[in-house]
Amino acid sequence: MASLNKNTFLTATLLYIFFAGCFFNVEAQKTEIGAERTTAYIPLLKDKKVGIVGNQSSMVGGTHLLDTLLRSGIEVCRVFCPEHGFRGEAEAGARVSNSIDRATGIPIVSLYGANKKPLPEQLRDIDIMVFDIQDVGARFYTYISTLHYVMEACAENGVPLLVLDRPNPNGFYVDGPVLDTSLRSFVGMHPVPVVHGMTIGEYARMINGERWLKNGAQCQLTVIPMLNYTHDSLYHLPIAPSPNLQTDNAILLYPSLCFFEGTTISVGRGTTMPFEVVGCPSYSDKSFSFVPKPIKGVSNNPLHNGKTCYGNDLQKAGAQIIKNKRLNLSFLITMYQKSDKNTFFLKNNFFEKLAGTRNLRKQIKSGMSETAIRKSWEPALTEYKQMRKKYLLYN
Repeated sequence: MASLNKNTFLTATLLYIFFAGCFFNVEAQKTEIGAERTTAYIPLLKDKKVGIVGNQSSMVGGTHLLDTLLRSGIEVCRVFCPEHGFRGEAEAGARVSNSIDRATGIPIVSLYGANKKPLPEQLRDIDIMVFDIQDVGARFYTYISTLHYVMEACAENGVPLLVLDRPNPNGFYVDGPVLDTSLRSFVGMHPVPVVHGMTIGEYARMINGERWLKNGAQCQLTVIPMLNYTHDSLYHLPIAPSPNLQTDNAILLYPSLCFFEGTTISVGRGTTMPFEVVGCPSYSDKSFSFVPKPIKGVSNNPLHNGKTCYGNDLQKAGAQIIKNKRLNLSFLITMYQKSDKNTFFLKNNFFEKLAGTRNLRKQIKSGMSETAIRKSWEPALTEYKQMRKKYLLYN
């Protein structure tokens, strides 16, 4: 009983520190995100035809960036949106179509439909692009892939890019295997670890500085940095960055749990706890269960739809991520050991694309310990951290 009370107290303390940190960061220090620093960037947009890359997270206080610019007399001629759409209502992986913004009549171009990269004709009448999207700091979260393609299109068409920087809720650590570029895909385009520890503005600087764009091109990049922000800041996102990341806990767990998207394990899509629970029908421990069901606009056909999944309730596990400052690999190892090993990994090699390496599947199947697996990451992580230093904007 003493041990249970101690663990409960530790979890409560860590969660208190997290939310106190959020409050201190937002209220006492008054972190000012790039989009809120209108006096720093509105003058750069005056008398120009502007394109916006944004979604539901592109807010300036309680007003969308699009409306903020229009009210400031800025001519916005086109909006580009990533995965999940301009209003963030499309489920993961769902094709997003071009449309018209009902409120303003401005055309919306999908960068998660017919093309992931803006076409030359879509940029022909644009003088400058503004990128303002909330990221969560994981390599496989596709907003940084959209950033890459926007930068590449801007470089090829001579269009300057203005990035309005936002906090990284997982920016307080760096961890995971560094991507093997032979596994490059839209869920992993650059040789960075799973948790890259950079804001979207810093990441743009790294893409440019390392010449990762096609043919080593560089775009004309300006980043509007935040004020009163550091990488130790624990930041509460006021708007969900995507339909299945609804809580601070889910965002903290996302880098650890997204590996399961390449397996037969459900991460809670189709429940009220996405990325806060894991399970499958074959899991041997039956003490916790959930049943995925369709949720309109969030998960229309979830994995194991209508079936009872047994697994683990992780709704308080984010506190351990804060404490240890590393992703939790034990979730993956435990689920493999207690589930049907023959069907655990999907045959489409999506797991390798998410992990960014062909080794992790082999290491788990061979029974390698978490300590040994982590040790195999160290040389590449050390090299990455050294490279990362050149592009950091915050202490």
